[in-house]
Amino acid sequence: MNTKLALISTAAIFVAVTAGIVASGSQAVPWTEKERQRIASLSLSNLPALPPDPSNAVADVPAAAALGRKLFFDTRLSSNGEVACASCHLPDRQFQDGLPLGRGIGETPRRTMPIAGTAYSPWQFWDGRSDSQWAQALGPLENPLEHGSERTAVVEVVSANYSDEFRAVFGTSPADLPLDHAFANVGKAIAAFERTIMPKRSRFDAYADAVAEGQNSDALSAQEAAGLKLFIGEANCLNCHNGPLLTDNDFHNTGVAAVPSLPTDMGRAEGAISVRNDPFNCLGPYSDADPEECMELTFIKADGEELVRAFKTPSLRDVAERPPFMHAGQIASLADVVAHYNLAPTAPEGHSELVPLGLTLEEREALVAFLSSLSSLEPLLD
Repeated sequence: MNTKLALISTAAIFVAVTAGIVASGSQAVPWTEKERQRIASLSLSNLPALPPDPSNAVADVPAAAALGRKLFFDTRLSSNGEVACASCHLPDRQFQDGLPLGRGIGETPRRTMPIAGTAYSPWQFWDGRSDSQWAQALGPLENPLEHGSERTAVVEVVSANYSDEFRAVFGTSPADLPLDHAFANVGKAIAAFERTIMPKRSRFDAYADAVAEGQNSDALSAQEAAGLKLFIGEANCLNCHNGPLLTDNDFHNTGVAAVPSLPTDMGRAEGAISVRNDPFNCLGPYSDADPEECMELTFIKADGEELVRAFKTPSLRDVAERPPFMHAGQIASLADVVAHYNLAPTAPEGHSELVPLGLTLEEREALVAFLSSLSSLEPLLD
């Protein structure tokens, strides 16, 4: 659960309230010690080491990542030979597709999620219905709207084209394993590749590192710095978008409108049930983890009104590069997203966690400007 952060007024953003003043563009922006600590906590410089995935014994094996990379781009893993993981998770678009709803064999009822940094998350998908990257990778392969294939066909493709590489990683060929075991290993190889996909440094990171050291920086404009002050203060963004990946990896109802043409989507309320019943979860027969290493799943919160229409907090890294927004692409622009949080509309179902912010147009524009500073300065994939 998130700790509610004390609100900090932005009324004196250009008035020196502390000796810690950092240059931003042509303006001197004052930061209190508490603000400097909050800003520093968001820098990629403070991203901890990647945690192990005990459910995937080959998670950090280079040969598994190399195999997984090939599988990620292989359209032969789909029923029509035209859809690969990379068809929706495009490397040159922050591993998403820019569409309101993902499209594979058919159109899905949700937005394609980005991948960078998701190895840090205990839950995958908008509703958290998988508890590892490898379990997540298996779902689209058999989803009739995505790859439209089934596990027998997937394993046959891997056997015919990657048997030697598979054997080098897992010690045996896919054809010599029980079908479900071989299928699980396909997901584990893809996950090993996805664990290597991380966000890159942005202008914000350069600024945050300077602030942390009490140094001057012109990495952000005066407007972007004003947006940052709102972000860590009275706009309440840190409640959900915290840490170097700018996400709490949790689930929240933020009152986003339902799409009338789509089936009712209850979000985490359904995802929590699905992940407990998934044979490929951390406690399942294909996991490499000991039961005591599956604490997230063991102590999952699986019911309660707060789960209704609660969706996973996406990372804000590269957020300006991947409109539209929300779980079904309901909101077209970042300006509209900020306006939504400012108004805090009633949720269509369940209870929204938002409260009206009362931000002015100038303040909302500053927030949008700051979000643009989070874009990576180099490609996410070499």
